Amino acid sequence: MNLLRLMSVAAFCALQMGCSALKTPAGELPATALQPVGRYQWNQARHLELITSAAHLGFQFEGTQARVVASGPWAGGHSYLQYELDGQYQRRVRVAGGQDTIVIQAPTAGRHTVRLYKTTEAHSGPLVIQKIIGPKVKALPPAGGPLIEFIGNSITCGAAADPSEVPCGTGQYHDQHNAYQAYGPRVARALNADFVLSSVSGYGAYRNWNSNGPTLPQVYEKLNFQAQSAQTWDFSRFTPKVVSIALGTNDFSDGDGKTERLPFDSARFVHAYVGFVQQVKARYPQARLALLSSPMLNGPKKQTLENCLTAVKQQIDVAYPTHKPVALHFFTPMQASGCTGHPSVAEHGVMAAELEPFFKSLL
Repeated sequence: MNLLRLMSVAAFCALQMGCSALKTPAGELPATALQPVGRYQWNQARHLELITSAAHLGFQFEGTQARVVASGPWAGGHSYLQYELDGQYQRRVRVAGGQDTIVIQAPTAGRHTVRLYKTTEAHSGPLVIQKIIGPKVKALPPAGGPLIEFIGNSITCGAAADPSEVPCGTGQYHDQHNAYQAYGPRVARALNADFVLSSVSGYGAYRNWNSNGPTLPQVYEKLNFQAQSAQTWDFSRFTPKVVSIALGTNDFSDGDGKTERLPFDSARFVHAYVGFVQQVKARYPQARLALLSSPMLNGPKKQTLENCLTAVKQQIDVAYPTHKPVALHFFTPMQASGCTGHPSVAEHGVMAAELEPFFKSLL
């Protein structure tokens, strides 16, 4: 994988501006040297665009301070990043549009390791990393370990989970996102695995929370999950050992009260879900598939979703008799206390603790 990245950087260099342009000042790490995990691209300015929730990268520096030169998705807009320093989570940082400089301050001198994560999701626009400046700064490869891809909706994004800086009901939708603390990254870290989040707020398997589409299966292969985008994702960049799919919450939604909403259709849901699982298996034929229910549903809706997922598993297991069977996990329902009825950061911790033994068995 590292060789492929190096080859892509070299090809980009040769096509765009000549390899002499890769020369940079001492203590300055260009974006093209970084090795991200998640969906990403290098733009025409050779800056790295982190696209999906919790897309991440690592670097090291010596001394007490390094600077990350970044920018938001557009002038006047903003995004967020989060970071670890020497394995310890630090904080969320707002990144303004245009150009912003984030100072990473270490408490002592010496060699330090930083892992940066995009806090917000693809629909909020990319988080752009222009360069990293610091003494003896160097890019780090991915942390290693098996890779888990978590496919889902706003819950998987960590949306509306963290009102610690911007209270619920204020600011913009992505101001309360916290992808680092979402259940997927927490499970992966607990199991010494790496992760990719492929999730979009409001999307479902056959319909969305207030519309009939485009649904997650319809945009999954788009680089940024935007239906109108011509750019598709290169699935050869990562090979997950486990793919987790958590869809259904939005299919069961009663909508926004404005758009016409038909009753939930179990047959359409199962048909769409089976088709999506087959789509994923075509991309990752060796990956173990796991289907998760929703912690947000209770009563008849909870039971119907579990019945539907059981039907999906049965159809897939019959269609792929030589593959390992699809794994199911049904969440314990919760009364979510985050913004707009989403799980909070603490409740994502509860979900992660519940899921840890399940994913441990799959790995």
